This record gives sequence, structure tokens and C-alpha cells, in this order.
Amino acid sequence: MKKSNQYIKSCLLLALLTAAVFSQSGCKKDNSPSKGAPVITAIRNYVAHPGDSLLSSVGTGQWIVISGKNLKGALAINFDGVKGSFNDAWFSDTSAIALIPAVIAFPSVPSDKLNTIQYVTNHGQTTFSFPIVAPAPTISGVSNEDANPGDSVKINGLSFFFIKSVTYAGINITSYKPSNDGTSISLAVPAGVTQTGGIVSVETKSGKATSVYSVHNFVTGVLNNYDNISNFSWGSGTSDNSTAYPGNNGFYGVLKGSNIPAGDGSWWNDGRSINTNGAQWVPLASLKDTLSHYVLKFEIAVSKPWTAGSIQIVKDYSWTYSAVYHPWKTATGSTVAFTTKGWQTVTIPFSNFVNEKGFPAPTLTDLLGSTGAGAINITFINDGVSFINAFEIAVDNIRVVKIK
Repeated sequence: MKKSNQYIKSCLLLALLTAAVFSQSGCKKDNSPSKGAPVITAIRNYVAHPGDSLLSSVGTGQWIVISGKNLKGALAINFDGVKGSFNDAWFSDTSAIALIPAVIAFPSVPSDKLNTIQYVTNHGQTTFSFPIVAPAPTISGVSNEDANPGDSVKINGLSFFFIKSVTYAGINITSYKPSNDGTSISLAVPAGVTQTGGIVSVETKSGKATSVYSVHNFVTGVLNNYDNISNFSWGSGTSDNSTAYPGNNGFYGVLKGSNIPAGDGSWWNDGRSINTNGAQWVPLASLKDTLSHYVLKFEIAVSKPWTAGSIQIVKDYSWTYSAVYHPWKTATGSTVAFTTKGWQTVTIPFSNFVNEKGFPAPTLTDLLGSTGAGAINITFINDGVSFINAFEIAVDNIRVVKIK
């Protein structure tokens, strides 16, 4: 009888609590945002410097804060008709954070979409007139820094719009073709390129970009080029067979191997490595620079599809820090067979040399030692789960380049 009374009391208590909850939810004020069409009133800096100030214009690749009302529920934010990136979970009803696309093909934008921000929500849309300008150009690299005069190359970068002048290897270029999206400029290597090369520059109506380093410079910072700086010690074979890999100047190395089991790291076998004698990577006086000031470069040519295995690069046979290059692997992890049309330049930032935990060296001294000098070891390993029947990769002009 006692247990029965306790059970009845428990049921009554639960009923009272349930009623109280429903009573409170029924009286709760509706704080959900308005479902009217969105309204934009201002555009602000995303980074609060100086003082989260209002903006009078914006450029590509820029984070911004859109101020207004009814901004929740965003489905699309378009800048000059090009979709921007955003996460509506970050938004409030009065502010939204968005990333303007890095590439807007300004010359091809329809006139009715120029200088507009279109904001589309699940409860309406609006178009806000606001200056979106092409920023100053930036240069990220050149497709092949060792191409012969007359060969086609590309200057890669961003915002190559409304071009006023182009300089390649220190020589003014009058004939060139920019891509529609402003990310490259195609041209023929001019006659008269010297052994030490020269800078690359692109000037547009918005500004000018100039490379710190010289292209076609195979003297400064060169660790091995198989020709006038032949620092090769042992490993892969060398060849000047222009029929196999045409377009090269002189000798080059060939990484080559076959019948490599999955997970095989025996890089010293079958000509699967390029090993040099000691060389100065970075001048002793420059070891206080940061890693971001330097990159490793070399040219490669791949005529047979490359779909597995990696080039691993270390200094002095030490795997404390190593960089890995596998261009067949996409950002999503899928595989796309990699080949080249002739030779192309590979650029590996020093920050890509990481330890077993994936962290880069804190300083140049940590990466290169107290003298900034030593051998370089470019090796091929099968770090995948599939058997590799054969591979062949030509390599030349191994060099360290200061980019800042």
C-alpha cells in the first residue's frame, strides 16, 4: 500500500511539472527574426582594424561584414554575379560574414551586375549597389622558368585585368594574352634571356606586382643543375636525351624504378633518388629570416602517367623534417593521373618541410642547421597501398629561391 501511494504521488508530480513546462512555453515571447526581405545598410571590415570601420569599396578575396536586417536564412551572396562563401550559422539577423570570391572576371561581368551585392534568403532577396574593384595583381609563379626562347610559358597569379605592361626575365613584353579569369598571362619567352635571368612584373590599372627573385637564374641558390653546377653525388641516372624529354638545356636527372611494393620506402634502390654533395641552401647571414622567405624549386617532366608514390625531399639524409610532392593526389584525396607537356617548375615552400607530427621547423636554423648548408636528397617512395609497376620522372635545376 505504501509503494502504491508513492507511485501515485510521483505521477502527480510529473503531471504538475509537465503542465508548468507547457504553460511557460505558451507564454514565451517569440524572438525569431523577421521574415521580411533582407535589407543591406553598410559593408564593414571583417577584421576590426582600424576600429571595425565602414568600407567605401571592396576587392576580391576579402572577408567582409554585411550590416542590415533580416539577414538570417541566407541561400546565396553574389558579388558581381559570382557566388561568395559564407556560413549562415555565423549570422545574426543584423549582420553576416562573407568571403568575396578570389576570382571575378571583371571585363566579362554584365553591366547590370557590376558593383552589386545580391543577397538571397529563404524569405526574399535584395541587390545592394557597392563598388567592387579589381585589386592590385599578385604573381604566384611561372609555369616553366627554364623554357627556351620562343617557347610558351604562363605567368600565374591573380587580378591580371586591365594590364598596362608586362616584364619577363627583365625584358619588356609587348605580345601576351591574359586569361579571361585574370589568373594567368601567356607569352613566348623572349630572345636575349641571360644566364642570370631577370624579374617578372605585371602592371595593371590597380597596381603593380614584381617578383623578388629572377626567373631563368640558374646561378644564385642552385644546388645542382647537372651542367655548370654539377653537384650530383650518387643515385639516379643522368641524361641529355632531348628526344625523351625535349625542351631542356643540357643534362638532367631521371628518377626511375619498377616493381615497387606498397609501403616500400627503399628510396636508395633502382635509381630512385638524387643525392648531392654539400651545398649552401641559405647564406649564413640570412639564417635569421623566417621560413616564409624561401622555397625549393626544380623543373620536372613526366611523360608516363604518375598515379602513385611520392617524391620525398630531405637534407643530409635526415628525416627530421621532410617535404612530400605528389601532384597526382587532389585536395579531396582522389587520384588524377599526372603528366606534363614538356617541362614545368615545381615550387615547395620551406614551411612544407614538416616533422613526423606535421609541424614545420620553428626557424631556418632548425631546418638547415647552424651553417645553412648540406646535401639535398630527392627520393621516390611508395607510401601508398598499391603496387607500382613503373615510374619515370625527369628532374633538373634544383635550387633554393628567396621569394620575400
